[in-house]
Amino acid sequence: MTAFFALATSLLWGLADFGGGLLTRRTPVLTVVAVSQAIAAAVLGTVVMAADGWNETGPRLWFACAAGLAGPVALLAFYKALALGPMGVVSPLATLSVAVPVGVGLLLGERPGPTQVLGIAVAVAGVVLAGGPQLRGAPVQRQTILLTLVAALGFGTVFALFIEASTTVTGLFLALFVQRLTSVALGGAALYVSAALGTTALPEGGFPWASLPALAFVGLADVAANGTYAVAAQHGPITVAAVLASLYPVVTALAARGFLGERLRPVQAAGAGLALLGTLLLATG
Repeated sequence: MTAFFALATSLLWGLADFGGGLLTRRTPVLTVVAVSQAIAAAVLGTVVMAADGWNETGPRLWFACAAGLAGPVALLAFYKALALGPMGVVSPLATLSVAVPVGVGLLLGERPGPTQVLGIAVAVAGVVLAGGPQLRGAPVQRQTILLTLVAALGFGTVFALFIEASTTVTGLFLALFVQRLTSVALGGAALYVSAALGTTALPEGGFPWASLPALAFVGLADVAANGTYAVAAQHGPITVAAVLASLYPVVTALAARGFLGERLRPVQAAGAGLALLGTLLLATG
């Protein structure tokens, strides 16, 4: 069950990143983040009301609030790093986020078997290579590296926090709603400040009504990924769930190949193969 839900997480996150990347080519990133998260929050609020999830209270929701604060910061830092530096450096470096939940799992006493340790090493190496690491070219700005590390730390923190937010299905929906509501509040505040400072908040044509379906997909895929990751981590080793969930860059690269016709470099194809091998080792270990 852990492997299934963790792989579902990587699929959903990979597609959400692909969709978000396409949207930010024509829409300001703050608008993409704020609107997609608002749509997800509205849907989750409806689900919580229908399931009478408001009775699920307790200090665990503070973990959801913290994840809601860390998520947008990580996402904005990641997109800014992609804008400043070569994607071949930024994308693989961001996969360091897996170190946070894996470290938490080890601190909690998890000890993967030899096959799983090998699978973790192979899968992480595959993810890095699938990002197409750039080994040549101009030096990368220090600001780009710093932003990427901030993004990796933020993503990893969300991984680690959210699995503590709830232990029940109804509580999970409430935790997801609280997380998204926090993200919307933070994103809305950032959007307001950005507009007040004169930064473009909307495309030249006004609010992107035509992009609403795509924005909804990005927001709902992202929130669904958080849910499947929580289930994966609660029903199996966090170390295994985190590594399998971190395969999303492979999904993004394959989506770009399938939908945009982008050709995979040999190193990326090799990375995708290693990621698949590592997945098999983790699933069978």
